[in-house]
Amino acid sequence: MGDGEKRRFEDAGARAGPRAPCRGDERSVGIIASGGGYGLARPRSRSRSPPIDGAGGSGGTETRRDADGGSTEDWGENDEEDEGWEGRRGMEHGGVGKVGPGMRAYLTRRRKNLSASQHRTLVLVVTFFAYMMYHASRKPPSIVKSVLNPDEESRARGAKGWAPFDGEDGTSVIGACDFAFLAAYSIGMFFSGHIGDRMDLRKFLTYGMVLSGFWVSMFGMGYYWNFHSVWFYVGVQIVAGVFQSTGWPSVVSVMGNWFGKGKRGLIMGVWNAHTSVGNMFGSLVAAAALKNAGWGMSFIIPGALTMVMGVLVWNFLVVTPEDVGLPPANAPTGAATGADDEESVARRRLLDSGSRGGAERERAVGFTAALKIPGVITFSLCLFFTKLVAYTFLYWLPFYIERTEIAGQTLTAAKAGELSVIFDLGGILGGILAGYISDKYNARSMTAAGFVYLSIPVLYLYREMGSVSMSVNLGLMALSGMLVNGPYALITTAVSADLGTHESLKGNSRALATVTAIIDGTGSIGAAIGPMLTGFITSLSDDWNHVFYMLYAADLCAGLLLTRLIFKEARALLAAAT
Repeated sequence: MGDGEKRRFEDAGARAGPRAPCRGDERSVGIIASGGGYGLARPRSRSRSPPIDGAGGSGGTETRRDADGGSTEDWGENDEEDEGWEGRRGMEHGGVGKVGPGMRAYLTRRRKNLSASQHRTLVLVVTFFAYMMYHASRKPPSIVKSVLNPDEESRARGAKGWAPFDGEDGTSVIGACDFAFLAAYSIGMFFSGHIGDRMDLRKFLTYGMVLSGFWVSMFGMGYYWNFHSVWFYVGVQIVAGVFQSTGWPSVVSVMGNWFGKGKRGLIMGVWNAHTSVGNMFGSLVAAAALKNAGWGMSFIIPGALTMVMGVLVWNFLVVTPEDVGLPPANAPTGAATGADDEESVARRRLLDSGSRGGAERERAVGFTAALKIPGVITFSLCLFFTKLVAYTFLYWLPFYIERTEIAGQTLTAAKAGELSVIFDLGGILGGILAGYISDKYNARSMTAAGFVYLSIPVLYLYREMGSVSMSVNLGLMALSGMLVNGPYALITTAVSADLGTHESLKGNSRALATVTAIIDGTGSIGAAIGPMLTGFITSLSDDWNHVFYMLYAADLCAGLLLTRLIFKEARALLAAAT
């Protein structure tokens, strides 16, 4: 580039202000403090020497247009050199912006920013393990139910139970505790989404995890403090439920900030495996503690691990691409023209997002406005019924396995808890499969409805044939988990993120947590009712057929609610095919 052309390029850069990354959201950039906000390192000439010491490989050159129409060269794999230049410049001007101390220290030592794909991977991993621990800490009540309220055969072998759960109405008391937790969770969800859209989600999620883990541990401390008051356990569950509600709106909002709609169903289907992985991890930890240290430790260990994960979130979670100088994933880019290369598109996206910083983008969407987004109410009601089914299994499956003979054998509470992880293994496959199908055919409603309708005959087979043999029981349990968790995972992840970035919002991403909270909060009401009704039904009769009738009806209602959206998607598919 000649001196005159170089001066024109730099003058244009000065007039334009902060520059966007040269390769869209895949290029890494340096980050500098600019007043109260966060900008990019100054652009520089793209001319440079070929790679040295063999670090860059063969590379090759790539010619691109700058803002004034001049060409620039890129040495392919040697982009790492540029990223280091920009990162060092950024660190010299005040460090990293709105990121945690752990990430700030890492980037300072590294002296260059991560690329967008590296940041996305880190966000996916951190949020995966964060919500995995939320679910792991919910699993202990289902594992210890049979110890708190043993059956007659266990009592004959010397089991005493634990007051106030060991009476004739013990299952009702346990159901009341479950209901207290899940009702507080569902109510807290609506407020959490509203608050989460208005404060730093990294801090919000950290506080929620630490306090949630603390109160989960408090339930287990009742064992060591020899507490037998039902109000202590109900009260602890209520507070724990409120803090647990901080998790889901936060992690979905962060994921929605980083991942566009292209493969959102599949990506979030894989990511949503944290629910089943957390259930399995919580089951195994609680069952191991139950065998070796008493039921109290089944709560204390998952609670402590949740608090530790909260500290990691505080240090390493990056909430939005803009926080590290990258363009937003969901910003509208418009149609590209011949003059619009990747550099200019990325620059425009970042500058547009920065110009909205104090105006539209920072104005969170209200509760009423979020309800008006097409599909929010329908999917919220659908999730009410699908989550009722999913959480009935979450809280009562180990208890059901322990009380049901399989091939003429009765299992211990710890063994039943270990076997229940098969349901969650099926759930992992169901979430991935539902996400993949919905992406492939662009049919979220049809996919969800197909899963819930198929789950009805499978649940019937599990109830009627699960006692034939262990292999039949495990196979049907895994298939049930796939069909039950598939639509639940799809609605709470990809559908929520789609609606939270709906075109009617005009690019405003500050609705994500609110929309997610409305959908999952409504679903959580069903999650509270299902386990409570199960406890009530089983206290009146040992016949589990009545519980399964409730599950069949719930799945049928979930499918029927999606009928209108199914026809809409079917018409769109037919129109695209013709």
